[in-house]
Amino acid sequence: MNHAEMTEKMAAGHGFIAALDQSGGSTPKALKGYGVEADAYSSEEEMFGLIHEMRSRIIRSDAFSGDKVIGAILFERTMDGTVDGKPVPTALIEKGVVPFIKVDKGLEDEANGVQLMKPMPELDALVARSKALGVFGSKERSVIHSANAEGIAAVVKQQFEIGKQILAGGLMPIIEPEVNIKSETRAECDAILAAEILKELDALPEGVQVMLKLSLPKVPGTFDALVDHPKVLRVVALSGGFARPEACAELAKNKGIIASFSRALLEDLRYQMTPEEFDAALGGAIDEIFAGSVNKLVAA
Repeated sequence: MNHAEMTEKMAAGHGFIAALDQSGGSTPKALKGYGVEADAYSSEEEMFGLIHEMRSRIIRSDAFSGDKVIGAILFERTMDGTVDGKPVPTALIEKGVVPFIKVDKGLEDEANGVQLMKPMPELDALVARSKALGVFGSKERSVIHSANAEGIAAVVKQQFEIGKQILAGGLMPIIEPEVNIKSETRAECDAILAAEILKELDALPEGVQVMLKLSLPKVPGTFDALVDHPKVLRVVALSGGFARPEACAELAKNKGIIASFSRALLEDLRYQMTPEEFDAALGGAIDEIFAGSVNKLVAA
């Protein structure tokens, strides 16, 4: 796939984006869910080696293909690794899966009901290296905990500033201002967020597009105007802590939004599985998430 083909797949492809980007802080939890306890590794290198092998096993699987998985978000160390001797982005592209890179360096402490992204002084270099490896886009995450208008505006402003920097480097940014699904003011957060994103989208130059990764809204349809906006290539949703059946059910209520699930994709996979068991579990999860992404309960 060349860049134009990747853009078309992101704009109109039937399927979803796999989030394979657990990083340092979330890796032990991801490994534990995979059936690998902390006493199975004694160093950070061993830990990252085990998570890379899990991701490689997913990418190798016949169940994981561009027919239903149209994109995959990678952790930096995963992008720099190989699958059967091939750079990971190359292995994905050969399967028809568009590669993305997680670029944020984690979150600041909460203030004004939100967590902004930490500084990224090496962002330009990471974007250039990712692009050289064939990566199509990036993903950067902030978190919103309460309906503080000032805090949400600050999150969106920072997200779009970073997004413009990434666009200048030649990648497609996935802007991810996550709303905590446990927030007591979740519906209000969603509404404020949608309005702030619309302001930033309207201010973008003509012909420029970004992608959005949002929490599934409390009120279905809250993000319809974002889905329909000409400066949005695609809107994707994170599972945000929902188990897969509930996440897929909520996804199906929102037109035009496809999944970008991590935990909900991986929750049934175990290190101890035979190849046949692993492929069956992964295939079942992919089918369920694909259905929630393309079979909507609302008119398109």
